[in-house]
Amino acid sequence: MVPTVPTSARYVIVGAGIHGLSTAWHLATELCERGLGDGSEVLVLDKTAVGAGASGVACGVIRNNYFQPAMRKLMAHSVAVWESDPEALSYHGVGYVQAAPEAMHEDVVQIHAEQQAIGYESVLVEGVDACHAYMREMFSDWQAPGISVILHEKRGGYANNVASLHGLAEKVRQAGATVLTGVAVTGLQCADDRVSAVETDAGTIACEHLVAAVGPWIRDLWRMLGQPPTITVRTPEGRVVPDAPMWTYWALQEGTLGIDPHEFTDNRGELPPVIHVDSDAPLYDDVDGTLITDEIWGIYYKPDFHFGGVQGGASPEPVGRPADTVAVDPYGTASPEFVVGDDFVRMWTSALAACHKRFEGRRDVYRKEPSGGLGAFTPDSFPVFDTVRGNAYVIADSNHGYKMIGVGALVARELLGEPQELLEPFRLARYGRGELHPTSNSPFPWS
Repeated sequence: MVPTVPTSARYVIVGAGIHGLSTAWHLATELCERGLGDGSEVLVLDKTAVGAGASGVACGVIRNNYFQPAMRKLMAHSVAVWESDPEALSYHGVGYVQAAPEAMHEDVVQIHAEQQAIGYESVLVEGVDACHAYMREMFSDWQAPGISVILHEKRGGYANNVASLHGLAEKVRQAGATVLTGVAVTGLQCADDRVSAVETDAGTIACEHLVAAVGPWIRDLWRMLGQPPTITVRTPEGRVVPDAPMWTYWALQEGTLGIDPHEFTDNRGELPPVIHVDSDAPLYDDVDGTLITDEIWGIYYKPDFHFGGVQGGASPEPVGRPADTVAVDPYGTASPEFVVGDDFVRMWTSALAACHKRFEGRRDVYRKEPSGGLGAFTPDSFPVFDTVRGNAYVIADSNHGYKMIGVGALVARELLGEPQELLEPFRLARYGRGELHPTSNSPFPWS
């Protein structure tokens, strides 16, 4: 049965994932604390359920490990929000380790220096022997090749995706806001270049402000807002790309090794940090010894009791089809042709074995099930946080989403008329100005 929707709401937030719920929680709280209204003026809509989209299938990694200064500052803010209530948000602050090759040495050193500048605690280890010794002190079976620099973030870690979203939804309700699920947005009404109402399959809701926080469905809300499918991008070097696609879909490559998570502990028998390994050493198949790649590769992984094994992933793969032809199913996972295949399983399990002796010969326990899903990436693979049509706030995370829980707090303040410095580098106008975020030597498009 379709729920009954109100005829009006001051703030309508579309999407009950990490961004929609965080924005609702902080906005409802700010309205009350400032005497500007109360939580009942905030309404969250989702066509399926809390956490039914991309946030609900996210691997849950929380990190600050970014080469881009603007991302690093924003992530430090978000980590603090995760740390504010670990129990309610199902957050595990185990830390985060990046192990990288010489080709990334300067990038990692720069990240460490800038983390120190903002007071974000981390340890830098340099040199092949020193790196091997550092990781051996943590894992006696460590054997990853091609590592010459390590950055160990003492904060960060991971959260259990679905549990954290339900905890966040409870905070929204406690703040007096409403979460309505099973309500699909079908269109928008606009007047004087502003959104005046949200059309749903349960009725029309007049509003003063709209927040689009829909993850990979941003393409559809973008179209409803009358925004173009392409954009002019000026590179920092001055080159102009006149018709760059605004949205490009990538299939996320993630999976789970079906072993008892307790099998992946450190030398003290405790849960380890999240591990991210980039290597330029040749990677060979763990089963038949054939070469998988002699180019730089990267994986991340962690023991996770929510997933029931060792969970992680590798660099995403571009879908290779126009954004308008890509189907995103109601649960945020990829369409069947985009579910991770045997190539990923072969690469990821072989890379795990290259890093730890305990994972040798364990490909047979990999669980073949839908994982990862689709991500909607922007032209420079970094988020867009901005207002269009006067009163429609777009949260387009470019697949950096789940870890960025703090964005909701900043967006709430912007909705109340307070521009936030941390969000300034992520405005839509940066593409025309050539103010793109710098790129690192990582094999991951988001690093």
